[in-house]
Amino acid sequence: MIMENHTTDSGNWELTTGYDYGDSTPCAGIEEKHLAAKLLPPLYSLVVIFGFVGNMLVVLILVKYKRLRSMTDIYLLNLAISDLLFVFSLPFWAYYAVHDWIFGEALCRILSGVYLLGFYSGIFFIILLTLDRYLAIVHAVFALKARTVTYGILTSVVTWAVAVFASVPGMVFHKTQKENVSYTCSAHYPSEQRDAWKQFLTLKMNILGLVIPMLIMICGYTQIIKTLLQCRNDKKHKAVRLIFIIMIVYFVFWAPYNICIFLRDFQGTFFINSCQGSGQLHKAIQVTETISMIHCCINPIIYAFAGEKFRKYLHSFFRKQIAFHFSKFCPVFYVDTAERASSTYTQSTGEQEVSAAL
Repeated sequence: MIMENHTTDSGNWELTTGYDYGDSTPCAGIEEKHLAAKLLPPLYSLVVIFGFVGNMLVVLILVKYKRLRSMTDIYLLNLAISDLLFVFSLPFWAYYAVHDWIFGEALCRILSGVYLLGFYSGIFFIILLTLDRYLAIVHAVFALKARTVTYGILTSVVTWAVAVFASVPGMVFHKTQKENVSYTCSAHYPSEQRDAWKQFLTLKMNILGLVIPMLIMICGYTQIIKTLLQCRNDKKHKAVRLIFIIMIVYFVFWAPYNICIFLRDFQGTFFINSCQGSGQLHKAIQVTETISMIHCCINPIIYAFAGEKFRKYLHSFFRKQIAFHFSKFCPVFYVDTAERASSTYTQSTGEQEVSAAL
């Protein structure tokens, strides 16, 4: 999609769709284009629907019900915003997978930057969530001073600034190009530095998006697990479980894509020097990139299944907002408030305590 490689000669852009094989003719990549046209639009459409609804619910619950009272809430809110950035750009890429680029060069640059901004900010906030859990459990006394909403906002601002800086090359190098009678939106590197830029940006993406986060999370969770084995606190176990699942899911969805683009831009090093091998690699990139895009609608599902408080707030939202408004048009959704209150307060003390615990 936005990671296609191009060359230029004396200021005139020349499109290539595969790896350069010296003086030989570049691979056509027709089969890969047909695969993208069939695969991407329906999948991206589903991701847009579920990603938008799910992450908007996360934002709503964090703001309206939890009211952003902790550093963790601040980071979860920013993670949901990162996922929404992906959702915002997907309709454009879904259209482009089938048709020509008709949205102009400004949107080409902006959407390419948004793609990378969502990627970097997402992993950065997962790292911050890991560090947040680390401080709360391993250094609980210090965490009382450090884990405040103010520090959460400050670190979030710095994180977005770093993510924007990391995404700048995507906006700088992505341009539109006229090919025959149609336009494309892809990365264009100066011919004399083409391979160097490709490999540098790929290494940066793998180091910032995969290697460093993995090292931080392995070290952080190793210390967290050691501490939990000593104190055996069930509430702390549940809090760690949510962040741990978010981390594992991130790597399951993003690691294959990072590995594929690394192999693509270092094909010579790994002796992938045939059109057949290059074509298979580009198919793998299309599939793994699509899988990585699905990640933006997975986190809300994780919250729903792993977070008890989130389920409680979500149930309250649907009962008070959705069901209430539907009851105006469909009486089956209506439940009398007095009857509901009566049934609640006639419970025995023991039943109320069990209900509160759930």
